[in-house]
Amino acid sequence: MSRLGNLGARLYRGEVGYDFIGNRKIWYGISILITITAIVGLAVSGLNMGIEFKGGAVFTTPKTSVTVASAETLATDASGHQAIVQKLGNGGLRIQITEVDTAKSDQIKSQLSKDLGVPAEKIAADLVGPSWGEQIANKAWTGLGVFMVLVVIYLAIAFEWRMAIAALVALIHDITITVGVYALVGFEVTPGTVIGLLTILGYSLYDTVVVFDSLKEGTKGITKQTRWTYSEIANRSINGTLVRSINTTVVALLPVAGLLFIGGGVLGAGMLNDISLALFVGLAAGAYSSIFIATPLVADLKERDPQMKALKKRILAKRAAAAAKGELSEAEQAEQGIPEDVEPAAAVVGQRQEPPRGHGRTSGKRR
Repeated sequence: MSRLGNLGARLYRGEVGYDFIGNRKIWYGISILITITAIVGLAVSGLNMGIEFKGGAVFTTPKTSVTVASAETLATDASGHQAIVQKLGNGGLRIQITEVDTAKSDQIKSQLSKDLGVPAEKIAADLVGPSWGEQIANKAWTGLGVFMVLVVIYLAIAFEWRMAIAALVALIHDITITVGVYALVGFEVTPGTVIGLLTILGYSLYDTVVVFDSLKEGTKGITKQTRWTYSEIANRSINGTLVRSINTTVVALLPVAGLLFIGGGVLGAGMLNDISLALFVGLAAGAYSSIFIATPLVADLKERDPQMKALKKRILAKRAAAAAKGELSEAEQAEQGIPEDVEPAAAVVGQRQEPPRGHGRTSGKRR
């Protein structure tokens, strides 16, 4: 078995683990800091909305020896607006200029023909009205709102309302970070960006639901036992699905990274940048929020329930009594890897008296 597979099996059995729930305030603080940075970037820089949302003209030229940098300068001078130029596979240029009407478009086309040395009739000009972009934006917001409502309803029915709230917070967290990165990087927002943004919500929700399903199974009849608190079971659920979440995220990120860094960076494919950046940032943020935000938030909300408070009180009292007698509680036995059928007193005799090194880690060996 590979090291990763062996680690995953040990995580699933609870032999090793990391206390995600116990350290949740650290991750909350990191998320708040990242979110504030994203919001500040959005407020200061704003989003670089594409021509589909602002309206304007797109000029496509045949093959030419003019460089992209020179074409941008010439197009900006001809139009009076900032131009975005991309080199096409056939050697031609795609020149995008926002806020241009029909009359202005004809003048720019004529000037570009002279500056680039290309016949005017071979330059294709397409006009995009801002109303079309407004319709796209409205439909995107409508789709996002419907998606959020359906997610909350489904999770509230399939699991419970606390999980629905936690999943909603995680989704908003992912969207905010992704939009903030777009504002900070300055990438153009196009319909491709909207598609990528809506796509990442499904990936983020998938990872969250996997952990929630494990948590739901682990907490069945939780009030009938006095071994684990809700937070401890939630922590075991995260650790049990951790390797699966990492594998899923890495496999999804690899092709997206290829699109972003090779397709967009090396080949200069603009539309690939629009989609791949949203996917890359969103997938990474979704994996993070599923592990460090959603489940710890569920545990926080659930521990406020009177039944869970009473359960935790009973468990802590039992452990305190066991500690007073010099015995190991059931939870401590599990943390130290002692089989459940070994009596606590015998376990104490057969163990080195060392403090636990962390949740789920073996701190002693049988002699």
